[in-house]
Amino acid sequence: MQTFEAQEQISHTSTKSYSLNDWQGGYKSLKQEFDYWIDDIEGQIPPELNGTLFRNGPGLLDINGQPIHHPFDGDGMISRITFSNGRAHFRNRFVRTAGYLEEQKAGKLLYRGVFGTQKPGGWLANAFDFKLKNIANTNIIYWGNKLLALWEAAEPHRLDPYTLETLGKEYFNGVLSEGEAFSAHPRFDPSCEFDDSKPCLVNFSIKPGLSTTFTIFELDTTGRIIRKHAHSVPGFAFIHDFAITPNYCIFFHNPVTFNPIPFVLGMRGAGECIKFQPNQPTRVIIIPRRILPQDRRKKVQILETQSGFVFHHANAFEQGNEIIIDSICYESLPEVEPESDFRQTDFDALKPGQLWRFHLNLQQQTVRRNLLESRCCEFPTLHPQKVGRSHRYLYIGAAHAPSGNAPLQAFLKIDLESGERQLWSAAPKGFASEPVFVPRPHSQREDDGWVLALVYDASRDRSDVVILDGRNFNQEPIARLHLKHHIPYGLHGNFTPEVFV
Repeated sequence: MQTFEAQEQISHTSTKSYSLNDWQGGYKSLKQEFDYWIDDIEGQIPPELNGTLFRNGPGLLDINGQPIHHPFDGDGMISRITFSNGRAHFRNRFVRTAGYLEEQKAGKLLYRGVFGTQKPGGWLANAFDFKLKNIANTNIIYWGNKLLALWEAAEPHRLDPYTLETLGKEYFNGVLSEGEAFSAHPRFDPSCEFDDSKPCLVNFSIKPGLSTTFTIFELDTTGRIIRKHAHSVPGFAFIHDFAITPNYCIFFHNPVTFNPIPFVLGMRGAGECIKFQPNQPTRVIIIPRRILPQDRRKKVQILETQSGFVFHHANAFEQGNEIIIDSICYESLPEVEPESDFRQTDFDALKPGQLWRFHLNLQQQTVRRNLLESRCCEFPTLHPQKVGRSHRYLYIGAAHAPSGNAPLQAFLKIDLESGERQLWSAAPKGFASEPVFVPRPHSQREDDGWVLALVYDASRDRSDVVILDGRNFNQEPIARLHLKHHIPYGLHGNFTPEVFV
């Protein structure tokens, strides 16, 4: 992305809001599985907050003492926090994938990881081994009365929402084939125009190569796939997330190349073979969500903007001839280097992710953009009824300091109408995760609800479930639920009003 002065004003003072040693504490395996009511609470759980927060992320950072190379290669562990009548219950359990069970039985690494984890024995033991473990570690959703653990490179695993027992893989009545990808970043359309304004789930998969095939899936509230269509786009695509509007799916095709030779020869993981191309533009791919036989003229549109890298989008909406999309953008891809140690990340050497707004003019085929938030931030969320619609408020994990790059230690509320910013920080000993906004029942205001998140407390080597008032971050949390243990830094999760205890 374009370099801004705010990006380069990285503090060179000796005082930081964190210590690397404290941050590293959140990257330890949690091998025990718990099941208990949370009794150590500061504040009070709102009595009208009823439902279940599911979280997913790598729970194992080693196999019997053998470290994995990158946390994204870690086996998926589900955390379930259930709120019921002013109380909260915690349970966690590993997803019993075939690979997890095999490695636990063997007591050693048996699979290569996408992000550089190699089997013992050097390159000879890894050469020409293309079998990857479905680690089910990226997201967890409850849809169509099914709890699904997602990993974007393969099919979902279905779990029991009460016990978190792994029930098997989910193929949606044969619509998915074995091994077919189903992304870990679905979007929930609160009112689909094609289905009598009923909610639907929209997801995608990509099959990269010299050209990349995008497949769009749409599921009704029973979990049945009601629309599926595929489109081919030139070039190799490395895409983690997308956004929707009532009529479109929007993807940012980051400018990267993939050299498979080191992976084939067992020298590197596939993710280590991806290289960012700063001199190439980022392409924006716009795919219609519904294509009827009489609409054959509808086609994929591809626009171009300045080079940059996007992992996550906040939201998108249509306004006249434009699609407006808010996204967390990086100046370049933070590449995974061989022989590196992710626990030794030099944050000062990396550019921060920042919030940008893109205006995609479909009539003029142009893109213009502006910086919304220069503070280092990631994991944006918003009111679930605003997905694909114009929104006023965003809630984002953020750095404590207003400039420079650093671990997430705070939560930022952005009012896009007034420009007001509210920040609640857990620094210096607290480290933040993805926030989830939960509307208050029968609320009328967009920010009337709670923001739920896990915070790792290095001073206690434990994690807290934090409940913030969505209307006011300038005050202490409504409640902090102290867990009996830490939870390794996770990735994504979702809230459902269903109560599972």
